[in-house]
Parts: sequence; structure tokens; C-alpha cells
Amino acid sequence: MENFRDESDLLGTLQVPKNAYYGVQTQRAIKNFQISGQYLSSYPHFIKALAMVKKAAAKTNYELGLLEENLYKKIAETCDEIMEGQLHDQFPIDMIQGGAGTSVNMNANEVIANRVLEKLGKEKGDYQFCSPNDHINLSQSTNDAYPTAIKMALIQMNEELVEKLKKTIVAFREKGQEFSKIIKMGRTQLQDAVPMTLGQEFEAFAATLEEDISKLNSNANLFVEINMGATAIGTGINAPVGYANLCAKNLSQITGYPIVSAPNLVEATPDTGSYVIYSSAMKRLAVKLSKICNDLRLLSSGPRAGFFEINLPPMQPGSSIMPGKVNPVIPEVVNQVCFKVIGNDLTVTFAAEAGQLQLNVMEPVLSHSIMESINFLGNALDTLREKCITGITANKEVCHNMVKHSIGIVTALNPYIGYKNSTEIAKEAFETGKSVYNLVLEKGLLSQEKLDEILDPENMLNPHQL
Repeated sequence: MENFRDESDLLGTLQVPKNAYYGVQTQRAIKNFQISGQYLSSYPHFIKALAMVKKAAAKTNYELGLLEENLYKKIAETCDEIMEGQLHDQFPIDMIQGGAGTSVNMNANEVIANRVLEKLGKEKGDYQFCSPNDHINLSQSTNDAYPTAIKMALIQMNEELVEKLKKTIVAFREKGQEFSKIIKMGRTQLQDAVPMTLGQEFEAFAATLEEDISKLNSNANLFVEINMGATAIGTGINAPVGYANLCAKNLSQITGYPIVSAPNLVEATPDTGSYVIYSSAMKRLAVKLSKICNDLRLLSSGPRAGFFEINLPPMQPGSSIMPGKVNPVIPEVVNQVCFKVIGNDLTVTFAAEAGQLQLNVMEPVLSHSIMESINFLGNALDTLREKCITGITANKEVCHNMVKHSIGIVTALNPYIGYKNSTEIAKEAFETGKSVYNLVLEKGLLSQEKLDEILDPENMLNPHQL
């Protein structure tokens, strides 16, 4: 029992590890919520964001004459330590919990308070000198501090996700340039369509992903509007006049982001619209990324009975029974990440809809779903780029032969011999195995010189005058 200290709250006394910086309410949360196995300490951006919010709150309280200078400085120093990565092991509670984030808020309040007590030469738990509620949580409630911290974390996490996305786009674009001269057949509905280059296909991968940079960033910009000073439901109870705008200003200085106070705090406190729209942007990215991975798996299928137009880097043996088999494991794992992100978006939707009256108590699962999706997507983008895209090679002859023997090139003849003749040529080529080229000459529909000009693959890659 020498390794524990007694702390008390509304429900009574509880033993807390003596050296722990967290306190009784965190200890209760540890016992109550053993749910996901993912802890607050697994999300360092969230912990840093909590420290940013608490530092901004302390600075505001000091400037409004509610907090004496020495205590404010010790709180600010402690928040700086947490923002630098210290004490993160003191946030051991599950990300998914009841209580609308109260456990997270109190975890931060207790850790900061006990570290301040240590700086003051006092014992942990001696809260008469620095209280988690009366000093660290001064002029706040969970209902404004918690969602504000979530938003600060998501802004930072989005920046990292976008950087990883940009690197992936560059990797696809470089392959587009590398493959710019390789002619292949394009396909629609898995059927031969018209020729294109492998470079155009990879450039299209880059282009479609590039669109999502602006979507992610514009939606993340919604997180700069906060409800600090709300404090419980938006009426501003227990916060002094001027607190909301001043706290937003101070948080902006600390974070470097253009933070503003919401114009209607009663509306802003239960509102989760910004989370919904940001999650939808990640879902959009996941859908696109999964489609690309589907294409990579198809294009590399074979090596004898598939498309075999490209080779993916071999990462591991593919079968315990089929010797020599190598599977497209990197696109496969990215597909699965995308499915998870799409599922998390549905969770966000349900959690946002479940808000009632002046508060949405489902923000823990909502925030966890978004943060998990960001982490998963970021890791998937890095994995796809490093272990797949950069090592892709092309099977040039396979691509060229598919164009040469394709019935799909008959499409290029439409403007010259008409749709009906083109259809008949395509049908006969399919039934007899003859080439489109030879059938056109046999029927005298075009001269060989004109046919060679029309069916030159280079002439079929871009718009041109007929």
C-alpha cells in the first residue's frame, strides 16, 4: 500500500499509484472503460492539443485577473512540457468512453495539476495548492475544452496526412513520366476500349488523388472555429466577460492557427458538422485510393493468365501450397485500410446524428474514428508509395501486343467507315480471329496508306483533325 496514495471525488476514495501524475478520476476511467485497447497515449497530437488548450485557458484566466502569476507560469511551463512530448505515458485511458470526454479532460487537468504541485515542492494530490478543477479547469468545462482539443489535434494530423498524400501523388506522377511512351489498351467495363499510354493511366492516378488535397484542407479549416467559454451548454456560465474571444486569441498565438470563437456558442457546443464533412473527405480519398489499388492488382494479374501489363515489387511468398506464387499484398492491405476508413465514416455519421439537445455525448467515438482513419490512411499511403509504387515496372511488349491484336482499335475507324461497318468488322474479327486491319483491307473500305495513318497508335492517343 506504500506505492499508492488516496484521492477522493464525488463517489468516494480511491487508491492511485503514488508516482502517477494522474488522479482519482483518471483512475476511475481506467477501471470503467476497457473497450478499444487504444489509449489516449496512442494519439500524441491529441495530448499536445489538450496542453495547448489548457495553456491558452490559463493565460486567459491570468490576463483576466483570475489566476495568480506564479501559478499561471507553472501551468504554462507544464503545458509546454506536454506539448514537447513529456508525460504522455500519464494518459492511460481508453479513447472510447462514456461521459462525453469528461475522463479525457480530467486526465489532462490532473496530470497538469500534479506536475505543477511537483514544481511547487508539494506532494501529488495536495490539491489545495493547485486543483485540477479550480485552477486547471478554471473558466472551462469538458464541453468546451474537449472538442476544442479535438479540433486542434485534427488540424495538426490533417497537415501530416496531406504531406503523405502529396508524396504519393509525386510517386504516381513520376511513374506516369517513366511510362509515357508505352502504348497499351484502355478498358471500359473490363472490355477492350481504345489505346492509351501506361503513362496516361498513372498520371490519372496522380490527378484524381491531387483533387483531394484541397478537399481535406478546406474541410480541416472548419476546425478553427471553437467554443471555449461556452462553457457547459453555450450560455457562458462560469466564464468571465470577454473570456471566449480572448481565449481564442491566445490559442491562436500558441498554435499558429487562425482560431476564432464561434459566433453562437449555444449552437457550437453540440455541433459536430465539421467532423462529419472532414470524415467525408477522408472517405472520398479512401474510395479513390481503393479503386487505384484495384487497378494495380488487375494490371499486374497473371503472370500467364492475367493482364500482366505491370509488375509490382515482390514483397513475400504468396502461398503455402502453390510454389512460386507472389501476391499483390501491398495494394491488398491498402484496400482493407480504405474499407476501415469508409466504415469509420459511417460511425462518425451515426455519432453526429446521436447528439441530443445541448450536447453530443458521442464525441469520444466520433473523434477516435476520425483520428484512427487519419493514422490508418497516412500509414497506408506511406506503405503504398515505399513498398509498391516506386518499384513498379512495365511489361512493354505485353502492352504493345494487346493493342496490336485488339478489336477495340476499330473505334478509331468510326469517323471514316461509319458505325455500321465498324460494328460488322468488329463482329467478324471476333468470330474469325482475323485482325481488324486485314478485314478493312479485304473489304476495300480504306487504302492501306490511310489505314496505317488512322491506326497508328500515336494518332489515337489525343484529339486530332479528321
